[in-house]
Amino acid sequence: MTLPIALDAMGGDFAPGEIIAGARRAVDELGLNVTLVGVLELLGDPLGLEVVACTEVIAMDEDPGVSVRKKKDSSLVRAAELVRDGKASAMVSAGNTGATMASALLRMGRLPGVIRPCIATPIPRPSTTPMLLVDAGANAECKPEMLVQFAQMASTFVKAHYGVDRPSVGLLSIGEESSKGTPLVKATSQLLRELSSLNFVGNVEGRDLVPSPVDVVVTDGFTGNVALKTLEGALKFVFSAVLEAIGTNDATKAAGDVLLRYLLPVVAALSAENQGGALLLGVDGICVISHGASNATAIMNALRVADEMDRGGVVEKLRTTIRPDQVA
Repeated sequence: MTLPIALDAMGGDFAPGEIIAGARRAVDELGLNVTLVGVLELLGDPLGLEVVACTEVIAMDEDPGVSVRKKKDSSLVRAAELVRDGKASAMVSAGNTGATMASALLRMGRLPGVIRPCIATPIPRPSTTPMLLVDAGANAECKPEMLVQFAQMASTFVKAHYGVDRPSVGLLSIGEESSKGTPLVKATSQLLRELSSLNFVGNVEGRDLVPSPVDVVVTDGFTGNVALKTLEGALKFVFSAVLEAIGTNDATKAAGDVLLRYLLPVVAALSAENQGGALLLGVDGICVISHGASNATAIMNALRVADEMDRGGVVEKLRTTIRPDQVA
């Protein structure tokens, strides 16, 4: 039997109810092996799932570094330790993103040669594989060498996980011309152009995020997180506006009856809950970070992603991506 996936049952806006429900669905519908990590007195009914007990919870608004160091018996820290100790194949959490990253980094450690781990978020592209946005929030301040590593790790992941033979990489900037952008962007662009192992196609702009013409978009964590949240808000607005327009009068309702069967699959494809979660690339283990507002469906899909990463041996492939002698 495969090792279980350690699921932080205490993390997320709808924990523990939706978290446990998602875990139960992952077991029943996907055949996954899942272990909950949580405070017994707060869990309620674990729905027949195994539970690793802890005594502390890291809240969404707590300082990541401080809380991980002080709350050594928190659900996040214990989940990361299960992976480190070879008792779980992966960890999944919808809780405090910074604390999830800190737990994984401090307990699992970094892969050899990696300067900083990064958050890789899949952005759906209808009729093809998702685009991977890195960094989506782990590192607000970056050096060019870090962005190069993000691009390398993301390319390896896309090749291993999505089967893209030579993933195309774009650098997020304010213009396609190599002369545009901040000093960080310009320096990174030069380094990326010098790497023959990467299929770097040049700068891309914010309008290229959906649908993206490239397989990987690389940027610093501050810009990436702002871009991601802006995209989420814009998509919600568009979907709400369309649904409101469809119900305006009898004519639009009739049109809606025809259009909805074509629109709903698009909405489902772009839905965050169907993507599962973001990936923490660069740590010596599998860590999937789900959205704070994850429902049971999102948790089930986050667990699916973790299982796919384990079965695909993604961490081992990432291990050979960055060589220590390449790090400045």
